Amino acid sequence: MSIGENNFVQSHKIYLDEIMLGDVVTFQRGFDITKKEQAEGEIPIVSSSGISSFHNQFKAKGPGVVIGRKGTLGTVHYLKDNFWPHDTTLWVKDFKGNDPRLIYYFVQTLHLENFDTGSSNPTLNRNHIHKIKVLFPKMDFQKKIAAILSAYDDLIENNKRRIGLLEKMAEEIYCEWFVRFRFPGHEQVKMVKGVPGGWEKVPLEKAFIYTGGGTPPKEVERFWKDGDVNWYTPSDITASQGVFLSRSADQCTEEGLNRSSARLFPAYSIMMTSRATIGAIGINTTPACTNQGFITCIPNERYPLTFLYHWLKLSKPHFELLSGGATFAELTKGTFKRIEILTPPKSLVTDYENRVLPLFKQIELLLGKMDNLKKTRDLLLPRLISGKLPVENLDIHFPPGMEALAHEA
Repeated sequence: MSIGENNFVQSHKIYLDEIMLGDVVTFQRGFDITKKEQAEGEIPIVSSSGISSFHNQFKAKGPGVVIGRKGTLGTVHYLKDNFWPHDTTLWVKDFKGNDPRLIYYFVQTLHLENFDTGSSNPTLNRNHIHKIKVLFPKMDFQKKIAAILSAYDDLIENNKRRIGLLEKMAEEIYCEWFVRFRFPGHEQVKMVKGVPGGWEKVPLEKAFIYTGGGTPPKEVERFWKDGDVNWYTPSDITASQGVFLSRSADQCTEEGLNRSSARLFPAYSIMMTSRATIGAIGINTTPACTNQGFITCIPNERYPLTFLYHWLKLSKPHFELLSGGATFAELTKGTFKRIEILTPPKSLVTDYENRVLPLFKQIELLLGKMDNLKKTRDLLLPRLISGKLPVENLDIHFPPGMEALAHEA
């Protein structure tokens, strides 16, 4: 049985070919390289979960497609330029005349993570996946499909760049005012022991409310089934594409929340990981709770969202130094409460919040647009690949880099 919708395809043979994946592309295992062997450069080293580091040499020419072979299986990455595919990946050595961008989208529909051949460690075997029967778009339509989906990805990337600029602007103002002490009117303020006069150090336990988390027992079905309370784990934070999070991977029920040490906190609190990965942060946009791997800080009028967020973010190295633990690093609430926060006059903090909060709102808005674009793209992807949404008669405006290739199709 091939991957696809056979009943539909029977009447659309002009659109789809039924062949083996190995007839479409040739995958090759990546190349091992240790941290010690890596030299400073701009060539991305692509591991199973994405770009992991950089080097000064490449093993494969772009554009390229890489999939996770070991560890994180089936994840698909597209590289415009030359790259080094790591040993934990498979990369497309030969596209066999097919459009690389189309291959990137097509492979995502195959769910190759389901072809694990490892007994204890998840593994993809290229010889196994080469034999998979697939329903593949003919050349005439590859460029059109790729152009449609690329348009969404281009918009997503544009929003990412805009978000990056807004984040840099907000952080630069914070650093200028509260790290380098060049805040408005700083010329008239005397420095006392290295800090501006009138600023004070306040222990965190006296500055704002913070809370930990907990996990409702997983074996109790009613604590999780049909749950609608966002319950965040560190993976939600580290996997997020932006600082604002609207939905966790798992949701618990209100009963599960009440029957555990998890605590509900208000929207626009700052969740900070405090175990293993220390200091990764995210802002929840709805009331939520976390597991026990967090310290969640609740902003207030004296320590508003934008100020507290940047203080926590820039304090990450300090938090890591204070973290102990026999089996994994942990920043305990007992240690956290004794840390002091350098507190400027309220009027200055309020001025900062008034300037930067609009930037945060723009970031949140752009993240929402990105999420909608991704959802639309992901809905279109299988329909375009399968032929359910025909492209024969669509008038596609190809991106500049695809125009010449499109005319060849």
